[in-house]
Amino acid sequence: MVIQGFVSSTNCNSIPMAAFSTTGPVVTAVQGSVSDFYNGKTVFITGGTGFMGKVLLEKLLRSCPGVSKIYLLIRPKRGQDAQERLQQLLCSPLFDLLRKERPNDLSKVLPIEGDITQPELAISQTDRSILSRTVNVVFHSAATVKFDEKLKLSVTINMLGTQRLVELCKRMSNLEALVHVSTAYCNCDRSEVKEMIYPPPIGPDQIVALVDALDEELVDSLTPKLVGNRPNTYTFTKALAECWLKDNKGDLPLVIVRPSIVLSSMDGPLKGWVDNWNGPTGIIAAAGKGLFRTMLCDKTKKADVVPVDTVINLMIVSAWSIAGRKSKEIPIYNCVTGQRKPITWNVFVDICFKYLRMHPLSEISWYPDGSVTSSRTINAVKRVLLHWIPAYVIDSAVWVTGGKPILLKVQEKLTKAADCLEYFTMQEWEFDDENVRALSFTLNEQDKKDFCFDVAKINWENYLENYVLGIRRFIFKEDSSSIPTARKQISKLYMLSRIVQVIGVMVTWHFLALRYAPLRRMWSNALRLLLHLASMLPFV
Repeated sequence: MVIQGFVSSTNCNSIPMAAFSTTGPVVTAVQGSVSDFYNGKTVFITGGTGFMGKVLLEKLLRSCPGVSKIYLLIRPKRGQDAQERLQQLLCSPLFDLLRKERPNDLSKVLPIEGDITQPELAISQTDRSILSRTVNVVFHSAATVKFDEKLKLSVTINMLGTQRLVELCKRMSNLEALVHVSTAYCNCDRSEVKEMIYPPPIGPDQIVALVDALDEELVDSLTPKLVGNRPNTYTFTKALAECWLKDNKGDLPLVIVRPSIVLSSMDGPLKGWVDNWNGPTGIIAAAGKGLFRTMLCDKTKKADVVPVDTVINLMIVSAWSIAGRKSKEIPIYNCVTGQRKPITWNVFVDICFKYLRMHPLSEISWYPDGSVTSSRTINAVKRVLLHWIPAYVIDSAVWVTGGKPILLKVQEKLTKAADCLEYFTMQEWEFDDENVRALSFTLNEQDKKDFCFDVAKINWENYLENYVLGIRRFIFKEDSSSIPTARKQISKLYMLSRIVQVIGVMVTWHFLALRYAPLRRMWSNALRLLLHLASMLPFV
């Protein structure tokens, strides 16, 4: 059974918000297993070179061995053509198991040279013809995920790229499923988000016309007003893309998957696999190096983070579920953890620090420690004391000795990243996920195991330990054999950090004691007691 939201064919801009409310459940009979559905199928993926795209590609090859071909849209980049970039992608550790057990399956992956920002996706006429004749399933995950992206480029990629893909899909004579990857936060201007499409304050066609007519500088100046209550251009353009899809999908068998904050993989082939610094990963990595120690965050709020492979499993199953149905309705799936497996930011941060100390990084700058606060004043003061002053002191020392100062630049980037996350760490949302739960009931027992997207089964303690180990292994390229040496180093840094803290407290008390007589007496008594205790210690 799949619960689907009612979606009218009327334009988003001319209909009241209440008209987008969901109706009762729609029962859909689905035959055969998920893996069998992909037998003989040809798949087309946009965003295949990205974090989620790689996991999707590997999962299709490994768990759907009957898949016929997988085309990846790849643009030439940095002097590499599409074929060269594909070969580089397939050399990722993520594909080690496939290279070892079924190396021939990698030949099923073929590049389609193109560019999501260009008309017709910059795909040649020959390739467009091949795709139109052969493709059965399309996964559209290409997007700019930069929160601070300029509106003009964000519209070009997240909206116009989606429109151009839909035009191509409408020419695919054998298309059975189109999966569009959105975000649970596209409606973050609401505290409660259901699995439905909400109308944006400005229509998608109006935004496209506006950014096309105006120069970039003028668009930048108008962006805050256009974005409105949303925190960035990413969530804004994702919401517009959904609205445009509702009005223009026609008879395409379309589903929309909305993940929350996507982190490393939970299960095989590589637990903890992550290959980018986006979102919390960059912050956790910096904290592990001892470079990041404070952040604005309401620790009581839920951290709606989700493993990347959970999202990918849901995407694969949602394509199987839509299975070529011609319908005006769009099944929408909020892939979230806040309802069924909530975790607060406080617990998230504490567990991450626990394993950053248990499995420390090599060559760290300081003992991994820190905290979050919901007070902007306290956070600002701690930033100066714990981030900026040490960075200035160390960079000055490096400059004097003829080295290249970098810590100030690092802190600038970390501050910018933390500022982008503040909106999401200071609030929480109630994301409805009834459609996701209903979809899971349509799976047989084997599919529930092979394509699990039941977030209730997440063990946060184990998952976050593997997340930290994944950052160590895949971001910093550190082998597990270096952990014993790193533990010795962190033990020394722990003692040093505590000594510095004690000295800091003593110096603070000393200056206070100079001004206030009661504190001066307390300070003198404390020093006498310390000297007395020290005299009682046996000399070795």
